[in-house]
Formats: sequence, C-alpha cells, structure tokens
Amino acid sequence: MADIQELQLQIINEFKALSDWTDRYKHIIELGRQLDPLDEEYKVEENLVRGCQSQVWLHTYLENGKVIFEADSDAAITKGLVALMVRFYSGQEPDTIISTSPDFIKKIGMEEHLSPTRSNGLAAMVKQMKIYAMAYKTKLKQQKEEA
Repeated sequence: MADIQELQLQIINEFKALSDWTDRYKHIIELGRQLDPLDEEYKVEENLVRGCQSQVWLHTYLENGKVIFEADSDAAITKGLVALMVRFYSGQEPDTIISTSPDFIKKIGMEEHLSPTRSNGLAAMVKQMKIYAMAYKTKLKQQKEEA
C-alpha cells in the first residue's frame, strides 16, 4: 500500500498528464468503470452517502487495523469520483484518513470543473469516509483497552 502522500502525488501527476478537462472527465469515468462492483447486499439505505445527488453506496470494514472502502454509484462521473476516493483512502489507518485531506482535488483543478452538486457530493463522500475512520479509531481504542 502506497503512502498517502505518495498517492496524492500519483493522482496529481496522473491528471496533470491529461491535457484538458475533456480528457480528465474521460479518465474519471474510466476509473469508475474499473471499480470493482459492489455486492448488491451492500446497496442498502444505510450505505447511501447523504448529500450526493446521484446514489452513492459506501461500504466499509476494518482489516488488520486498516479501513477498507468499497463503493458504487448509479452515475458514471460520480462513480469515477468515488473510485478515486476509494483508491485514496482505502487501506489506510483510521488516523491517516482523519488527518489527511484530499488536497489533489484542489491541485488538479477539480473544484472549478465540477458542478456545485457534484462538488457537494464529493465533499459528502470525503466527510462520510472520515466519519467511518473516526468510528474505527474508537473501536480499535476500545479493543486495546479491553485486551
């Protein structure tokens, strides 16, 4: 698993290599196509990310002290955005997720090129991922105290 700061740089460089926003949108859509499909059992109300115009399901679990995210969406660009966030945060420790902002969003100019509703949805995804990380941090702390 790559260090989260290395991931930031990889994503920034990946998008900077694409000449314009048409290519960048195509890349985002392709990232969504590459995302492993989410099992239907996880496409439930409790896994929906609030604040997204499209439906976005975010399933998570803890594995060896690291938070694993799985996601899906019913919209191509939104699915690409959530795929990018899964790539960024999945497999990281809760503290890393909580303390690391996805600065690549601003650095690649994504904020200016997303509609306000997509921007809000992306912010909602990040917020939900950090909430899960906080819950897992608490759970891990309780497990240590009980041990």
